[in-house]
Amino acid sequence: MRRLLAPVTPTGWVVLSVGAAALAAGRARGWVEAGTAGVVLVVLFVVSLAFTVGRSAYAVTLELVDTRVRIGQRALGRVEVVAHGRLLPARVELPVGERSATFALPWMVPGAVHEDTFSIPTTRRGIIRVGPVRSVRGDPWGLLRRRVRWTDAVDLVVHPDVVTLTGTSAGVLRDLEGQSTRELSNDDMSFHALRAYVAGDDRRNIHWRTTARTGRLMVRQYEDTRRTRTALVLATNVEEFADPAEFELAVSVTASLGVGTILDERGLSAWAGGTVLRSGSPVLLLDDCSGLTSGTDRPRAAALTALVAHRAPDASVALLVVGSAASENDVMAAVHVLHGVRTVVVTCAVGEPIAVRTRGVVSFVRLGVLADLPQALLAAGT
Repeated sequence: MRRLLAPVTPTGWVVLSVGAAALAAGRARGWVEAGTAGVVLVVLFVVSLAFTVGRSAYAVTLELVDTRVRIGQRALGRVEVVAHGRLLPARVELPVGERSATFALPWMVPGAVHEDTFSIPTTRRGIIRVGPVRSVRGDPWGLLRRRVRWTDAVDLVVHPDVVTLTGTSAGVLRDLEGQSTRELSNDDMSFHALRAYVAGDDRRNIHWRTTARTGRLMVRQYEDTRRTRTALVLATNVEEFADPAEFELAVSVTASLGVGTILDERGLSAWAGGTVLRSGSPVLLLDDCSGLTSGTDRPRAAALTALVAHRAPDASVALLVVGSAASENDVMAAVHVLHGVRTVVVTCAVGEPIAVRTRGVVSFVRLGVLADLPQALLAAGT
């Protein structure tokens, strides 16, 4: 790919404009000094052209060893340049996120190969755009810069920190035959009580011992069971987080809960604010978590319970991850819409110790360190 980018710099335009104006004024009014200055500036501009003329003939390759890494993991890449002709020294620019790296190209003869390797810092979660690779040739005075784009950009996805939850999330999140709900039915696996027989009941459900003792037909009543489906929601309203570090902890908690649920082969529906997170595989979920941001226009944590009730009516477990500035009273008042759903609200507060308490079917977990998440889930009975 060859695309010429802005050959004349702002300085070059100023020199050319002033030189042409001075030359014209000197000739029109006979000002020798102005004419001389104009000639010097125009000649300087013309001489600078000599540094940029000539065809650049390269084959450039941009490669990343891995396009997905974890925070702190070393991200390596390389730029390979193959000369298709005899070429003057030049520079190669490689944008990396908001910064740019520069490599020097030596004199190159046809067929010569030059390779540079580079390392990208991955201290923060996010999606880093690497490239495109551009060759740069210019004059010593900065009047012209001949930039040619040779490659497309490549995205480096830096995944958030996660902790392993497989094997620790016992209780209502893990089931073999289904989880009981508060909805009654006449035919299921979870026995609830006995009731009087009514016309149309299945005779197979008649409890004959009780019938013989009471003298009236009694049938078994069951609670509906269903396979565990987890609804996972991350609040992303910036006003509900004390600082950016707290939001990063919340993202890592969400990623850990989501990956653990997927690896345990339980159904998962996940959202960040009102945005759906892909839950087909751990990699897809982590990719989406890498690009998450907070904002003032996002729904409040309390409003997200209505989202779960509307979009995941079959959920048996709801996990809500919020910041320390979210109102617990508002959240508690809102979870009533999740009728019969086991709900766990994880409040992220960086540096604080674990605190777990349960109110009805809702557990509130306060978490200060990601590594404490497995212990907090066990304490909450999930």
